[in-house]
Amino acid sequence: MTTMGQIGLRERKKLKTRHALIDAGLDLFLAQGYEHTTIEQIAAAVEVSPRTFFRYFAGKDDLALYHMADLEIAVTEELESRPAGESPGTALINTFRAVTRGLIASDQADKERYMKTRRLLDVTPALLSAAVGRAAGLEGRLAGLVARRQGVEGPPDQRACLVVAFVAAAARVGFECPGAHEDLGALVARVDETLTLAERSFRPGWDTPDGP
Repeated sequence: MTTMGQIGLRERKKLKTRHALIDAGLDLFLAQGYEHTTIEQIAAAVEVSPRTFFRYFAGKDDLALYHMADLEIAVTEELESRPAGESPGTALINTFRAVTRGLIASDQADKERYMKTRRLLDVTPALLSAAVGRAAGLEGRLAGLVARRQGVEGPPDQRACLVVAFVAAAARVGFECPGAHEDLGALVARVDETLTLAERSFRPGWDTPDGP
């Protein structure tokens, strides 16, 4: 996540407005329902115009899932930066570990935004469907990165897609486990535990072209 200390004054003002809109939007969505909240209400809560709202977000869903989009970027960048010596599956598991642990290291406001987004998804089927679609798109991009680690030229093959599907499914079990949403520390610990269980079930070399 971008922090205030990393940017100049003008960008800090823009980030402050973006965060204010996100906070107002999430609070209104949770208080009165996503479908019953208007862009005009969100803008009014921050004392800006709807036109200003659209300078930051394409619509309500863009605001509601902004934190998820931020995490998608973090996952992609982390996988790209993993050591070349890690096997594809290990690199992807360590990527999810690093990003989820990064949530714990983020500031309190970001933690609260993430947990509010999780609660909102639980009660808003339309947003949950959009989030699932975003996750599928992310998995496709990750498969391309895994294929490159496997030395595969062109589109990702079945093995790359399976590596991503297995690891992403394990992470998803941790994220979606009932009872883990109200406490970020418990949620991150559950994801880590689930990834470890998945890791133990994999045979050495399962994620490489020359593997079993």
